[in-house]
Amino acid sequence: MTAPENIQLARVTRRTLLGASAGGVLLGGLTLPTAAHAAPAPRCYTRTEWSARPPKSPTQVIAKPDHIVIHHTASANVTDYSLAAAYKVQHWIQDLHMDTNGWIDIGNQLTISRGGFLMEGRSQSLSAINNGQNVLGAQTANNNSHTIGIEHEGIYVTENVTTALFDMSVLTCAWLCTKYGLDPHAAIVGHRDYNTTQCPGDVFYARLPELRDRVAAVLLG
Repeated sequence: MTAPENIQLARVTRRTLLGASAGGVLLGGLTLPTAAHAAPAPRCYTRTEWSARPPKSPTQVIAKPDHIVIHHTASANVTDYSLAAAYKVQHWIQDLHMDTNGWIDIGNQLTISRGGFLMEGRSQSLSAINNGQNVLGAQTANNNSHTIGIEHEGIYVTENVTTALFDMSVLTCAWLCTKYGLDPHAAIVGHRDYNTTQCPGDVFYARLPELRDRVAAVLLG
C-alpha cells in the first residue's frame, strides 16, 4: 500500500470510528464508553526552561490536528540521557531549523529526548495543546495545517529507540489523543506516510503499530 493510500485509509477509518453507535466509540476494534479514559498530561519542559530563542515572527495558532506525525531527528544516538543532554539537542534542532532551514522557529511542536524528556517545541505549542488547538509548524511539508509533529531524538534506521523514549511517546500520544479526541489507530502516522523520507527510520516505523496499541491501552484506562 502506498503512503497516500495509508493516509486515506487512516482518514476513512477515523470517520468510521467517529460514526460509531451513540453508546460507545470504536477504538482498536473495541467498544469504549463515549467518555474514554482521559490520559493525563506528561511533564513537558517549556521553552523558558530549555531557554529557547524567540521566534523570528509571530506564531500562528490554528485549529486542532487530525494526525500525530512521528519523526526522528536523525542525530546521533547518544548515551547521555540526562535533562541537560535533552536541552542540548533541543537547542541543536532549533538552531538547525532557524539558521540552516531559514524557518521562523523550531519546526515541530514537541520533542522527546533519548532519556525520555518531553520538551515544548515551536512557540505557544504547549498553551495551544492545552486549549485544544495547535500551532502552525514546519514539521510535515504540505501537511502542516492539520498535523502535529513529535520529534524523537536519534536515528532509527537500523537501531531501536530507547525504552524511556518509547514510553514517553506513548504517554505523549495518549495525552494528545485525549486533548484532540483522536483515535490512535487512525491518527498516529510516520513522517514517511506524508513525505518522501526515511523518517522516522525503518525500526521505529515498524514499531508504530505497537505505539498505537499501547496508546489505545492507556485510553482504555
